[in-house]
Amino acid sequence: MEPATHATWAREFASTARAYWTPARTRELVGDKQLEILPAEAPLLLRALGLLHRDASMPPFEVRKYLQINHVVRLLRPAIHELAAHHSVVRVLDAGCGRSYLTLLLAWCARHRWHQRVEVLGIDRDAAVIDECRRRTEIAELADVVRFEAASLDTLDVETAWARGFGERHGVHGVFALHACDTATCDAIVLGARLEAALIAVAPCCQAELSRRWAALADAGATGAFAPLWKMPHLRREITAHLTDTMRTLLLRAAGYEVTPMEFIAATHTKKNTLLRALRRAAPNPVARAEYDALVVATGGCGLALAERLTRADQRTP
Repeated sequence: MEPATHATWAREFASTARAYWTPARTRELVGDKQLEILPAEAPLLLRALGLLHRDASMPPFEVRKYLQINHVVRLLRPAIHELAAHHSVVRVLDAGCGRSYLTLLLAWCARHRWHQRVEVLGIDRDAAVIDECRRRTEIAELADVVRFEAASLDTLDVETAWARGFGERHGVHGVFALHACDTATCDAIVLGARLEAALIAVAPCCQAELSRRWAALADAGATGAFAPLWKMPHLRREITAHLTDTMRTLLLRAAGYEVTPMEFIAATHTKKNTLLRALRRAAPNPVARAEYDALVVATGGCGLALAERLTRADQRTP
């Protein structure tokens, strides 16, 4: 979008949003919730994310997404503030950024709410998605603090990608991955651990690795206390999803992170609503690793490839 044209559109749309979102209409939308992002105050951001229409209205279908993104920001805010207390610029990698919801939300809140400098690099392997993210970033007027790169996490050279985006090679303080499917969540965890990121926050999606391994046990006629469950596809998928997150939590704790599993979206909206928020606090925790190993044995002997990957990442860390 040509600068002068964008500036004119931005002023007009902001004016439209302020007129539409009266105090009464805003109260009707948010109730008694204390939200970080209000339509009259963040019209360009919400328009870039597709949550506001051209007349600045928010259709009922988008209200749920709007409330979700506010809740996610509220959960991550304390960790971002903690990082900001130690770094003048907080650098965050959004792994598997998709259509850039979290990427833009963090950058906008840091600038307009928290008055902190947060730079975000969004990574996704889909080049078309990255092009759309860049378009959204221009609309939201955040291009100076948000960059994107089309790349695969397992081959990503973070410092080089950061230099391409921001002109300098820098370390990363936080790694995020929201709804990264199956082992892509583990990719983000391994990347964060390898970078020694102070914060790793992942919201897993479609955890199938352990379910596949249990199905293989059933096909092989293996026996054990969990054998009846191995043979029940629906229950197997449900149980292994939670068990996978439990194992990820233990493995992150073993790697020296303080991990808090929490609900970040109400179950009425989606069952994929677990956020693992991990803060690097101490040296590796052998007790947590022993708990993971015991859990693997107790449930049939199948663990996650993440265990070996984190061990290799730790061995590569100076």
